Amino acid sequence: MPSGKRTRLWLIAATALAPVTWGTTYLVTTELLPADRPLLAGLVRALPAGIALAAYARVRPKGAWWIKATVLGILNIGGFFALLFLAAFRLPGGVAATLGATQPLVAAALAATLLAEPLRRTIVFAGVLGLAGVGLLVLRADAQLDTVGVTAGLAGALAMATGVVLTKRWGRPVSLLAFTSWQLIAGGLFLTPLTLGIEGLPEALTVTNLAGFLWLTSVGTALAYVLWFRGIQALPVAQVSLLALLSPIVAAVAGWTVLNQTLSAGQLFGMVVILAAIWLGQRVPADHDQATSHSTNRASPPVQANSLSAP
Repeated sequence: MPSGKRTRLWLIAATALAPVTWGTTYLVTTELLPADRPLLAGLVRALPAGIALAAYARVRPKGAWWIKATVLGILNIGGFFALLFLAAFRLPGGVAATLGATQPLVAAALAATLLAEPLRRTIVFAGVLGLAGVGLLVLRADAQLDTVGVTAGLAGALAMATGVVLTKRWGRPVSLLAFTSWQLIAGGLFLTPLTLGIEGLPEALTVTNLAGFLWLTSVGTALAYVLWFRGIQALPVAQVSLLALLSPIVAAVAGWTVLNQTLSAGQLFGMVVILAAIWLGQRVPADHDQATSHSTNRASPPVQANSLSAP
């Protein structure tokens, strides 16, 4: 196997670890965290992780990047978390997950418009296939729709897709850790007044709660978003967005293994369909990868010499 192709496969695999860890969020939230406090979970995921990465990288935004980092932090993290939790609260989980699965299609369309990435028929087919697979995996025939919940679910998919595309378009002016920290802090600050005003703080936290928060903050957020943003910079947007479909698979498998939930033949078939969609979406020609990489390098300012270099 050529070294370039091997490197690309490793990059895809590393990026895929982000949605894999996000797939554990439902299990951790329901089994380890304080009940009925999804905004608190989002806040604790984002803000401490961002502060820790910022303390390590020690690079602050400059000029227009104060605004850009805030916009990206709201789209990728704070606003996305809030809309996701609102959709999950107003809709059955299967409906919310299916609405979120529209994100790869939205991201591919935005990337074609804003980044001039080709909107290939295989990518569109993979997006539709992935959406169908998620529906088979999580959707129930008796699912009830709610206008506010549906709007929030679609808005969350749009926010994440827009955040991914703008992250690619604007480039990365500093190290990967510093860039990630800016967005996590901005997202966490966005969630702070919502959390305090709507949910408030719990009276006490157990050791189990702390263990759950530690997992979400470290692996589920700090590490996951570093890998995710690196993948966005190096791979086509449509390709990265399809990897997000791994999350519902991991969530279903975790529920089956830990909570003894059942998996029907239809759900197993849905997993196969999702994996087929992801596999199809990764079959992007190598020349397109190189063109995208060169375009990104031209659009991105050089990393500052005094900042931490990412691998």
